[in-house]
Amino acid sequence: MAKDRIEMELGYRRCAGFMLANRDGLVFAAQRIDSQVLGTWQMPQGGIDPGESEREAALRELEEETGVTSDLVDIIAAMPEPVRYDLPDELVGQLWGGKYRGQEQHWFLGRFKGEDSDIDIAAHDPPEFSEWKWVVPDELPDLIVPFKREVYRRVVKEFRDLV
Repeated sequence: MAKDRIEMELGYRRCAGFMLANRDGLVFAAQRIDSQVLGTWQMPQGGIDPGESEREAALRELEEETGVTSDLVDIIAAMPEPVRYDLPDELVGQLWGGKYRGQEQHWFLGRFKGEDSDIDIAAHDPPEFSEWKWVVPDELPDLIVPFKREVYRRVVKEFRDLV
């Protein structure tokens, strides 16, 4: 019972995510370097720094994790509302210094104007991804860890017609 009380007292980490779409209607997905055994893939995403807007954070995360700079992207849309997910019980208290029960994510869709050679997943030190690929948007939820799947379904549904 104490664990449930602690989880209820924990808030959600503010986060921004970026769905990067290429000219062929495919979207960027990358395998997390810290979860290669599970085959965990995701789109660029991360925490919002103090004083940073959701859009600024999404573009910063995109550049840090993929090497894609803002001049190589046209932002097409933003989800009107953030989406939340809760961590599984075994991860609550383990991630982000134990301060959060999950994330509240603000998602953006952008069209990639560059070439595949402009993508550099080793741009971040240390890198967060071990490999990347372009995928059909509807495949994304199947690539992500189970506790984030509903968020990815909502992101895909929101942006599908714009990709």
